[in-house]
Amino acid sequence: MIGRAPECDFRIAADPKVSRRHCLIDGVTVHDLGSRNGTTVNGEVSSTAELRDGDELLIGDTRVRVTLFPSVVRELGRGAQGVVELVEQAPDEFVAVKTLTERGLADADARDALQRELDCTKALRHDHIVEYRGSESINGRLRIRYEYCAGGTIGQSGIDRAVSLTLQALDALAYAHEAAVPVRLADGGTAIGHGLVHRDLKPQNLLLTADGRLKIADFGLAKAFDQAGLSGRTRTGAIGGSVAFMPRRQVFDFKYAKPEVDLWAVTACLYWMITGRPPRDFPPGAEPVAVVLRQPPMPIRNRLATVPAALAEVIDAVLDESAAAGPRTAAELAAALAEAGIGRSM
Repeated sequence: MIGRAPECDFRIAADPKVSRRHCLIDGVTVHDLGSRNGTTVNGEVSSTAELRDGDELLIGDTRVRVTLFPSVVRELGRGAQGVVELVEQAPDEFVAVKTLTERGLADADARDALQRELDCTKALRHDHIVEYRGSESINGRLRIRYEYCAGGTIGQSGIDRAVSLTLQALDALAYAHEAAVPVRLADGGTAIGHGLVHRDLKPQNLLLTADGRLKIADFGLAKAFDQAGLSGRTRTGAIGGSVAFMPRRQVFDFKYAKPEVDLWAVTACLYWMITGRPPRDFPPGAEPVAVVLRQPPMPIRNRLATVPAALAEVIDAVLDESAAAGPRTAAELAAALAEAGIGRSM
């Protein structure tokens, strides 16, 4: 209720052109209540009008701008099959909403991936994993709501900061690699899997909150590795992930990838934060998958000679796929990075 009367929800007491009970907004409809001067919507006097986001009401001499919630503020990111938008779902309450593009809706694999992301994300609760805020299906289009990470994606940074962010990611991976998650089986049933591998860690999926804390996002390619092959959702020979941050073993065996691929990828992200480049060079015109299969990662001190030797040793050991050396779990990698001098002068 809008008007001059004390019981009105939105009171305009000082304007004599406003009636005591001037108009009523019911849902998205405004009803004039027989006011002396009428209720104007976008320049036209109306007895009843459906309101849209951005409409302007003139009540006496008072202008009221209409904002409907949820309201799309802007697009945060877009790929061939998915889009993420910043949505104000209530005044000053923002979420990131992920849905499929028209191309994605027509692709069964993309629909499966978004459903897998929903299943995985709902099962995960960790300080360094983007928080699930709900979902709904509107006209057959699944929408997943996440906390909004106002700091955007990670970028280049100093060594201490880069290692600190990596340790936060490893804390989340240590949890995810042991987590119990639901698996939809090929026969339509479900099972509980133990240990989730992300399979698509890259700078674009490592987000920052407004106060600078890291959050892992986008579990669309994630799976419970102890249930590999039982869902029927990953074809043999399929390749998924971002090639520049993908280990060779993921190209060979994406379907049965183990947590070690996440360790390689998060270390590649650390390498990128420090040097501004991925571990391998991808010359123009080169086939990216062929580069991964044939070219070893560049030792990090060949990129940036000032990287401390102890830290370089850890990074190079994880990225070296020719030997079974280096940390094998997220906790072991975190310990090795800490021993290399995190938080101290390097």
